[in-house]
Amino acid sequence: MFNRHGFDRVTIDQIMAEAGLTRGGFYNHFRNKEQLYAEAVASFLMGRGAIWRTEAGVEGETPAPQIAVQMIESYLSDRHLGDLDGQCPMIALSSDVARAHAEVGEAYQMLLDAMVGLFEQCLADRGEGARREALSLALLCVGGMILARSLPQSALAAEIRGAAQEEALRRLKG
Repeated sequence: MFNRHGFDRVTIDQIMAEAGLTRGGFYNHFRNKEQLYAEAVASFLMGRGAIWRTEAGVEGETPAPQIAVQMIESYLSDRHLGDLDGQCPMIALSSDVARAHAEVGEAYQMLLDAMVGLFEQCLADRGEGARREALSLALLCVGGMILARSLPQSALAAEIRGAAQEEALRRLKG
């Protein structure tokens, strides 16, 4: 619901109705909506994000450089852009997170750290330059998708994702 509607447009009553529970039950689990929001962002990594990584082949026995290629191609794909409900919170919620409580920002940073860490592992042979390149790849992926999502049904959105993917893959090849 947060991905589709944003933090401000989702009420606790809507959340509980979607879950088939009463409003009172909400407070048995969360202090407030921001705590739920932080949990939703944090849970992406091992929930929908894990499913997405498996579908993209971004795990397992694949050689490190190929994992990075698959991550870039899948992250910047039409499918990912069109999956509003399952989309990475770094794309869907960036503006909301910037205005949210620090707990939400920490959860968001955890996702970014995981992406950068994956890229950094794939670039380990670059030594000290691996971190900077990993940050650049994450910036291209997330930034490209944020801009593309802001321009739905626009040819420019596809151009942006294509340019981000091309540049990320070029950087990956070194």
